[in-house]
Amino acid sequence: MGAINGSEFLRRINQMDTEIWLDGERIKMPISERAAFRGLIQSKASLYDLQVQPELLDEMTFESPTTKERVGMSYLQPRTKDDLAKRRKMIERWARQSYGLLGRSPDYLNTVIMSFACSTALMEGKENCFPTHIQSLYERARDNDLSFTHTFITPQVNRSQAYFETGDEPIAARIVGQTKDGLIIKGARLLATQGGLTDEVLVFSSPSLFCEPEEAFAFSIPSDTKGLRFICRESFVGGDSSFNHPLSSRFEEIDSIVVFDNVLVPWECVLFHQNTEVAMNFFTSSAFHPFTIHQVITRQIVKTEFMLGVAENLVQTIHVGEYLHIQEKIAEIIISLETMKALLDKSELDATLDASGYMRPSIIPLQVASNIYPKVNPRFSEIIQLIGASGMVTLPTERDFQSAIAPDLAHYLQAATKPAEERVRIFRLAWDLTMSAFGARQTQYERYFFGDPVRSAGHLYRSYAKDTGMGMVDSALSLAKRK
Repeated sequence: MGAINGSEFLRRINQMDTEIWLDGERIKMPISERAAFRGLIQSKASLYDLQVQPELLDEMTFESPTTKERVGMSYLQPRTKDDLAKRRKMIERWARQSYGLLGRSPDYLNTVIMSFACSTALMEGKENCFPTHIQSLYERARDNDLSFTHTFITPQVNRSQAYFETGDEPIAARIVGQTKDGLIIKGARLLATQGGLTDEVLVFSSPSLFCEPEEAFAFSIPSDTKGLRFICRESFVGGDSSFNHPLSSRFEEIDSIVVFDNVLVPWECVLFHQNTEVAMNFFTSSAFHPFTIHQVITRQIVKTEFMLGVAENLVQTIHVGEYLHIQEKIAEIIISLETMKALLDKSELDATLDASGYMRPSIIPLQVASNIYPKVNPRFSEIIQLIGASGMVTLPTERDFQSAIAPDLAHYLQAATKPAEERVRIFRLAWDLTMSAFGARQTQYERYFFGDPVRSAGHLYRSYAKDTGMGMVDSALSLAKRK
């Protein structure tokens, strides 16, 4: 099959019989026609259309080594720094199509699965591990251009460090049985973004000091597997109007709880099970973090460029660029943007081959970037809110401009450089990005994209080589002693 287009993606998603619940109702198919999902699914379809445009085929795809068909570039296992650059350019192209707002554009999970396949050697010879299944998943996903969601967070029942579940009915998804056909999984997992709206769901254990064997597993199964249920949160699609809700109407990535009601996971879908050592160490030892953070930072740079553009549009619309405090605020975004770009470039410049012969971007610059962005992204939203001020609140709708009060709006809401309707369009875009339910979720999403920011900082502290500085201190102290 190879790289698919938007129509093929829509056909495949619509023909599935996935159990999706929203607002107390089981969603009936075809899923692409439901208001809560329509805009997102159409936006994803546009990404698939983009990748098969003839003039972009070499940038967006490569030749599969097994089928010789063109497949998505996000599945490329890089062997050289040039390969890393090819991946980044493809990721950036897709990110620009969605202004960096789709955290779960298909290339993210494609990258995850590719990174697993680069690290199968880590599972060789380990108990209850199936490295050949990882390779099979990768090839099947690559050659059929499958889409994925994933889930690895357990329900927040008790977040104390030494909490263990008690009771007969599991809360966190766990293995409750085995048969000749596969594992039986019961319980729930969070937080599947786009849950139910993809071909498959990838499930893997998050590293934990208190992981029990029954909670240590990884597998990928079709989203419409029997007993699998996706319970969606409230939709943040404000409406179909691209005037009133220019972003949420297109890019709302609904999140879901994934419920496993005695789900049978066929053995061929199991990557590992009941191995706490692998659950603890695979993700930190494998190519997972270098490749996935590389993808994420590329997208976040595009998103930052978009937020800079929104802020500057506000500045020009109401003509406040002459004020130093406004210039300082815009400069904050610019400084963060250029810092992120430099760190991404350094990760590629310092890339090295790993033990399996794959070119990994340097992890330290990526870790630094992933510690910076959760702090600066909320500030970008605040800056846009501060520049827009009261103009972010008094926002008429599309129908207002089509009514008898249109002349009033045209007169009283005009801007220094733009007529009223164009001014309101810009301010509604800024509002949807930073103040709507969709915008608030965007901020929270980026805050916790890489998990607990404090833990991320702790991991950077522990992994960063401090020998050079410590050596200089020792030298300075030894000189002081001689004197």
